[in-house]
Amino acid sequence: MPLTGGEIRLERSHDGRVANLTLNHGRYNIITWETRQVMADRFAEIDRDPDVKLVVIRAEGEHFSSGGDIAGFMEVDPIDLTDLGHNVTAAARSPKPVIAAIDGYCFGVGLELVLATDIRLATPRSRFALPEMKLGMIPGSGGTQRLARLIGLSRAKYHVLTGERITGDQALDWGMVSVLAPDGEALEQETLALVDKMLGYSPLAMRTAKEVLDKGIDAPLYSGIELERKAYSMLRASSDFAEGVAAFGEKRAPKFTGR
Repeated sequence: MPLTGGEIRLERSHDGRVANLTLNHGRYNIITWETRQVMADRFAEIDRDPDVKLVVIRAEGEHFSSGGDIAGFMEVDPIDLTDLGHNVTAAARSPKPVIAAIDGYCFGVGLELVLATDIRLATPRSRFALPEMKLGMIPGSGGTQRLARLIGLSRAKYHVLTGERITGDQALDWGMVSVLAPDGEALEQETLALVDKMLGYSPLAMRTAKEVLDKGIDAPLYSGIELERKAYSMLRASSDFAEGVAAFGEKRAPKFTGR
């Protein structure tokens, strides 16, 4: 099986403020070696664009992704796997909030990709799994670590060691996803509603909140609180905060600029 193939379309909407990334590689949206790097390239472009405030990741077709190009991995030199996952999980390093809309299968590296996003929405027919154990392998793009932090060590051990699937209902109950829409159409409606809501907030405040949450969660509580305090003080001096306070007092919608 070739290491190449697959597409990640980048389209902008909402007057350029939203970057929409769409996986497109057949019914199961297999993620090839090339696709991994394309994801990093797309985020490099997005992160350089000051007009983009928000990112949404979707997939064409029946399933979000059945995972990676399994046979193709045998064509990769083991030394090239030492940085595995740094590219496909670029969403975690992006300063912009990233939303994932998931329907159908979300397996292997597909799940690792969405675990690197900030907010995940799904449907009851969504199924999540890290099935690498069935191949004599473990997840290699952050799956073990991010899953354990989201659903707890005990559950993560069970699902990594057995490869068992997680249902949409379980994912909602365990905090893997924030919204469970009834079907694909409702999923898109929920996604767009969330986009509209978040576009009404300060890009600077959202970027700061993402950084504080991501860095604070792995630090001791005291260090996390110190990070929060300093970020709060920094935002106090921002034009967006002044605008938010003024708009609140004047009972109008604020006009945030990201400064």
